[in-house]
Amino acid sequence: MSGGEFRLILLRHGETAWSAARRHTGRTDVPLTDIGEAQARAAGKQLAGMDLRNPLVFSSPRRRAVHTAELAGLTDVIIDDDLVEWDYGSYEGLTTVEIDRMDPGWTIWTGVTPEGETAEHVRKRADQVLATVIPELSTRDVVLVGHGHFSRALIARWAEFEVVEGRRFFMSTAAVTVLGHDHQARTVLAHNLVPPLDPQEAAR
Repeated sequence: MSGGEFRLILLRHGETAWSAARRHTGRTDVPLTDIGEAQARAAGKQLAGMDLRNPLVFSSPRRRAVHTAELAGLTDVIIDDDLVEWDYGSYEGLTTVEIDRMDPGWTIWTGVTPEGETAEHVRKRADQVLATVIPELSTRDVVLVGHGHFSRALIARWAEFEVVEGRRFFMSTAAVTVLGHDHQARTVLAHNLVPPLDPQEAAR
């Protein structure tokens, strides 16, 4: 990429009832809460202030992601199945505290997830997403609307780390991360940007 001027922007979906309760939400297609919708609109204002240049937008097919993209004002969204959340298998819907009772010390980054995805499989998905979007970054910004753990895996792979290092990039609901280049090296330009909610928006 000449100059590395274009950006890869990650947007996590807004709050759901399961994310608010810290329940692992992979395949389950839960909707946004009212707060989640307000978060998505606030994220849209944040993106509008970033002066996106002819952005190409991809979204996970889950409705919490698609609805976030819509409320953020993103248009011509392309659905990409590779952007779905990490498959939590038997741990779907459980909190980390509940999982820890069965599997002490478990984390998605370092543990084994029964009937779920391995870090290797997630790495392959993340690398496929990046292989798709990197050529586009030569001419325009790209926005990926998705989920917490998989977005963190994408950040790690963009920075040329192993997937396990995604544990170092916490992402709040409706947070924005900006990836780009510095002297041709891939870098994290900004991370976990969360605009304050307008009280009237949150009360809708």
